Amino acid sequence: QVHLVESGGGSVQPGGSLRLSCAGSGRKLLLAVNWYRQALGQQRELIAAITAGGDTVYANSVKGRFTVSTDNEKNTYLQMNNLQPEDTATYTCNEVGTDYNYWGQGIQVTVSS
Repeated sequence: QVHLVESGGGSVQPGGSLRLSCAGSGRKLLLAVNWYRQALGQQRELIAAITAGGDTVYANSVKGRFTVSTDNEKNTYLQMNNLQPEDTATYTCNEVGTDYNYWGQGIQVTVSS
């Protein structure tokens, strides 16, 4: 089975940075790669997305601090700057194609003093 794999998570102090990577499927006919996060006791939220054409969107909660990018082959990245405690969550990438929808297992990001 095809599964996406996230990496680059960990623990940082407020104001720190992390760069998450998503090793994608490499399949053609990709439409978009989405990044979600879910904090304990909270609903999952879409925080960033990039289309196959390179268009990006961000949730207001991360706009100006997070940047999503791709190498246009397989891997997608989420650069997270000026991290704050409210960014603490499990982050998951999601790859959507014309006839497929793949998910990663999720990776933990913890921001604390």
